[in-house]
Amino acid sequence: MALTDAERAKRYRDRRNQGVRPVHYRRPADRRSKPEQWEQAVQTLLDLLDGYQDWRDNMPPGVADSPTAQRLDEMLELRDLVEQLQAAEPPKGFGRD
Repeated sequence: MALTDAERAKRYRDRRNQGVRPVHYRRPADRRSKPEQWEQAVQTLLDLLDGYQDWRDNMPPGVADSPTAQRLDEMLELRDLVEQLQAAEPPKGFGRD
């Protein structure tokens, strides 16, 4: 049976009186610089495109004209744009440029 609100509150007070503190989880702070984040994001995109290229290269001939193959081709057309993103150099900021 589920606890009533009063029972739940009593257990909470009892735990606090015994010195047991509730555990609060926080997401760790991202300590990477903006250029590092940019580089890793672009690398992730390139890794995905490599996986799509492998998928497209290993498709059986019977599904070469399928909608899935067409969508893969559309995704692979974006490689030039991702390589342009890779060539871009984001500002370092605070006069360090």
